[in-house]
Amino acid sequence: MALEPAGRFAPSPTGPLHLGSLATALASWLDARAMGARWLVRLEDVDGPRCPHGMSEHILHQLAALGLQPDQEPLRQSTHGHAYQQALALLQQAGWAYRCACTRREVDDTLQGLGLVHQRHGERIYPGTCRAGLHGRTARAWRCLTERPGHGSTVQWTDRLLGTQSQDLAREVGDFVLRRADGIWAYQLAVVVDDAHQGITHVVRGADLADNTARQIWLQRALGLPTPSYLHVPLVMGTDGHKLSKQNGAQSIDLHQPLLALKQAALHLGLPAVAGQDATSWLRANVPLWARLCPAG
Repeated sequence: MALEPAGRFAPSPTGPLHLGSLATALASWLDARAMGARWLVRLEDVDGPRCPHGMSEHILHQLAALGLQPDQEPLRQSTHGHAYQQALALLQQAGWAYRCACTRREVDDTLQGLGLVHQRHGERIYPGTCRAGLHGRTARAWRCLTERPGHGSTVQWTDRLLGTQSQDLAREVGDFVLRRADGIWAYQLAVVVDDAHQGITHVVRGADLADNTARQIWLQRALGLPTPSYLHVPLVMGTDGHKLSKQNGAQSIDLHQPLLALKQAALHLGLPAVAGQDATSWLRANVPLWARLCPAG
């Protein structure tokens, strides 16, 4: 039986919403409303040390002030560790997860010895050092196997905006982390488990996360979970040429002018200007425009 359509906005509460995160929130809200789908919010606070106290509540307050109200109580990843543990256990039983003793420095040294120097901000391609066992070393993290006999390592999918995509996980990523050495659950596993738990059928998020999609589809298949439709919207860039963030001066949304903030986000998404006396009427007017700009997949 087909799932009821549902979209989501899943911010990491490391700082308040700014224009970049608002553009993603707006795109996901419009996409859900254009399909007559539920729109849900997930607070991706699994990395607790990076999330200031009270920031989750502040983000929910910002969304409410902008007229972006979720249709269900938000899910907080910090309360969902039991589900991630169950998923890891299933991957272990199926032979897709193994313990790893390597530090980042050791991985970098191994890559350098192979003539594969890790570039800053680039993918650290794990060379498979611990696949055959720890050989007496102390386990640190859990990793997901990306190749074994009878299973190809290439994942293909179609993005609603970017078109046909393909990634060879074994060669472009390597066996990726499921649970970190510090005990924190990795983004890849948490997002897959939570998308399935919330019944998400359509994922709309920033283009910087497109590279994660193959890993998530890989995990969905390994866990027997459905794969949503994906749409990655362009990023809002800072003056330094990088993704807009608090590190490069992103300003928190001015809640005294919610309609202006929404119009700025819509302009970035390529939506035409429309009239609206308040956020509610303006949002309603933009739903059919989004449906024409990005038809449901």
